[in-house]
Amino acid sequence: MTGMLASVSGLAEVLQVREIGVDIIDLKNPAQGALGALPVVEVGRIVGRLDGARPVSATVGDLPMDPDVVLPAVEAMAATGVDYVKIGFFSGGDWDGVIRGLSPLAGRGIRLVAVLFGDESPELDWVGEFAAAGFVGAMLDTRDKRKGSLRQACPDDLLRAFVSETRGRGLLCGLAGSLRVPDIAPLLALKPDYLGFRGALCGGDRTDALDPESVLTISNLVRGEASPKTTTIVQDIDALRFAPSPAVSARPRNRP
Repeated sequence: MTGMLASVSGLAEVLQVREIGVDIIDLKNPAQGALGALPVVEVGRIVGRLDGARPVSATVGDLPMDPDVVLPAVEAMAATGVDYVKIGFFSGGDWDGVIRGLSPLAGRGIRLVAVLFGDESPELDWVGEFAAAGFVGAMLDTRDKRKGSLRQACPDDLLRAFVSETRGRGLLCGLAGSLRVPDIAPLLALKPDYLGFRGALCGGDRTDALDPESVLTISNLVRGEASPKTTTIVQDIDALRFAPSPAVSARPRNRP
């Protein structure tokens, strides 16, 4: 069963998608890159306004893979009370150091979701690293939104392998990246935990305002595949979060 994540850029959009009933509300600033972040103060206000009505995730920005940069950003975003903090793993930098630094935060109960980018040829061995460090989820997205959807950036074999590896590790699995209506049915068939949308909810350009009709259309298409209720998603994630960590695979051979 697959749920719907809607990326929104402010309180007005949050209230729109809450009324429609999306499964996860994702806070980001689309004008600031693939995972552009909203100000921490604004995120805190939105979380307070929602008061637990929906699970909320938030990105920390398109940050370099430097523990001294990523860790403070994650701690600050987690302090807002969001349910999940999403961290993009961009090419280059110190992935090992970032993962090691984030592991104690996961141990404190901060729910971390790693984002890999399908248009940067990610190595799926990293999924095992995320699981061993205590992350609750992994997501496959696209960094360059001008190059089309995730299905255009990735062969079907990679998408299937990502879902299989992520779910096999006991992690929440998400697929996103300029997804459009024709992408929904093929991706639902892979059975990820959720599909993420932004541009399709705005009628095309991800930096435009949400179009309520488009949000409803996407929501209905995803829910047509027996989408679980929000409470079920939260219960499932809690069960994953506190389950024993799976065995660690061999560390990736090729570093980004």
